[in-house]
Amino acid sequence: MLKWIEIMPSGALNGSVKVPGSKNSSLALLAASCMADGPVRLQGIPDLFDIKVIQGIFQDIGVSMTRQGRDLIIDPGSIASSDLDIDKTSAFRASYYFVGALLAKQKKVRIGYPGGDDFVSRPIDQHFKALKALGANIELKDTYYIVEAERLVGTDIFFDVITSGATINALLASARASGTTVLRNAATDPEVVDTANMLNQMGARIRGAGTSTIRVEGVKELSGCTYSVIPDRLIAGAFLLSAAATRGTVTVEGAIPDHLGSFLSKMEEIGVGIEINEQKITAHGDVRLKAVRVRTGMYPGFATDLQQPLTPVLLRAHGKSIITERVYPKRFNHVQQLNRMGANIEVKGPSAWISGTQTLQGALVHASDVRAGVSLIIAGLMAEGSTAITGVEHVERGYEDIIGSFSALGAKLALKQGGRLEGEQAYWLKNAARK
Repeated sequence: MLKWIEIMPSGALNGSVKVPGSKNSSLALLAASCMADGPVRLQGIPDLFDIKVIQGIFQDIGVSMTRQGRDLIIDPGSIASSDLDIDKTSAFRASYYFVGALLAKQKKVRIGYPGGDDFVSRPIDQHFKALKALGANIELKDTYYIVEAERLVGTDIFFDVITSGATINALLASARASGTTVLRNAATDPEVVDTANMLNQMGARIRGAGTSTIRVEGVKELSGCTYSVIPDRLIAGAFLLSAAATRGTVTVEGAIPDHLGSFLSKMEEIGVGIEINEQKITAHGDVRLKAVRVRTGMYPGFATDLQQPLTPVLLRAHGKSIITERVYPKRFNHVQQLNRMGANIEVKGPSAWISGTQTLQGALVHASDVRAGVSLIIAGLMAEGSTAITGVEHVERGYEDIIGSFSALGAKLALKQGGRLEGEQAYWLKNAARK
């Protein structure tokens, strides 16, 4: 059934919003729970599409998962198989964590290639490099791959590029390997630290997470535990940007300021007023914004997942801003949609040149991925007239209740589905993904 988000002019957003648990961290922690020899209770896990897919994968292989409010209880005691459903594991990118989590126990994992948001190329060669270094054999098929290892043995692994996903996967695989593994040029993301902290609570021996060199002493057993996921820094950033976009004042509660250091510095650079408390951040957006240059990078650099929501905000800035995407150089699908709304943005190679002081007009636009969807919501809140955003399924992959959260801040938006659409509007909405 056709679904879209309708946004009406809302004026300045004001108020507070609670930051949910990190989606990216939750996906790693859920896979890690399979490594335990007893039940695991995960607290603060958001109720998202990818989480529901994981529940289906768990059911297929004999892992029990039940939800009690904001907690998930996972019992991996009856794992019967590591032959994972190809379609389910191809539905989201982080499915590859099941390889690192299951390999030591099961010796063999069959899994579909990772799916999710498509930024043209998201290679997993560094995952394969780490797994092979630990002693695994990898067989590539058309729609899936098989990883086998009778025994994983610790070793030195130097990543050719900094990669959060491969660092986490190597942590999972090496935690129950024989001997010591040293990960060099490792990612330092909060999600890496979160995964290491949970594994350590289960009995793993991991030191150095959060630095570029991580040392893992393999253990034979891991116990169950109770663990709380970190707050989602990317969602926190998006709500702070909505204050800057609409000249409002928004407070995000539960955020960890240290996880947003480079982002908050850039917000202050463009002129946004930022107040920081221990787990509360407030953005004051009723200010004159200045043009800036942004270069994305791996943590602690400016997050690639925040450049898309930042783009419409820079349409308010005086002067020309430049965003250079160094993580996924072609991650600019949102630009064409913003230009449909009247923006003047030109993509040159890995950079987007944004002409400021632009007035947006409501239009029919399409979200190609989670962060592009948030970018278009922010643009719709800035625009004159109504905006309709298709591709809602992408937004729902990253936000549990984006309509409710923005509405609580005063935004006028609603989820629409079905109904009768006429003429050009009906044609465009039904074919928006091709635009």
